[in-house]
Amino acid sequence: MALHSYGTNPQSWFAWLGERLPLGGDVLEVGAGTGELWHRVSHRGRLTLTDFSPAMCERLREVPDARVLRCDATHLPFRAGVTDAVIANCMLYHLDDPDAALREFARVLRPGGRLAVAVNGRDHMVELDALGPAIGRPGLAVGLHQNDVTAETTPARVAAHFDGVTVERYPDELAVPAAEPILAYITSMIGPLTVAEESAARAAIEARIDADGAFRVRKHTVLISATRGPH
Repeated sequence: MALHSYGTNPQSWFAWLGERLPLGGDVLEVGAGTGELWHRVSHRGRLTLTDFSPAMCERLREVPDARVLRCDATHLPFRAGVTDAVIANCMLYHLDDPDAALREFARVLRPGGRLAVAVNGRDHMVELDALGPAIGRPGLAVGLHQNDVTAETTPARVAAHFDGVTVERYPDELAVPAAEPILAYITSMIGPLTVAEESAARAAIEARIDADGAFRVRKHTVLISATRGPH
């Protein structure tokens, strides 16, 4: 996550997101992770946070005035129509069955309730994967996608269960001035590099920095919003 501090948009992802989220009434965030969103954004109603990871749930209990539950996103432990908003921030691509999760989101929302889903595009941070051939790993993939959920495919998936689907892209790219943050990010995603791989990666990164003044990484993250229909 530290790599994203090199974003060039002066408005952080969380600030941008907070201006667009449904924050009143009963709010449910599924796959809430560390709960960082709620240390940056103030909710105006009753907040429930869930995650599948026990470690993440421990972190979520640090969020003031939030109810925390450990559960599977595809089997939410709530009756139908109990919440005004469901937020799924950069989590659908971790699931084995994202469509089952979307059905659950629709089930627990009240009619007229709002859904907010953030996902990444196919070209999100591709400059990092492009380092693969330079370090002898042509199939390098630093993303954590478990499925084909992307900015390109997800609006149609959401539209199968919700009305009024809209898509807005967060404008940002990374400008990283040194090799170390890039190397740290890669190893956090795929594990340690060999000495030779790290040396090759460092050389490729530093060559880009020398040429462009920074190692630039394009980001492609969108917020998909929708409404639960009357039935």
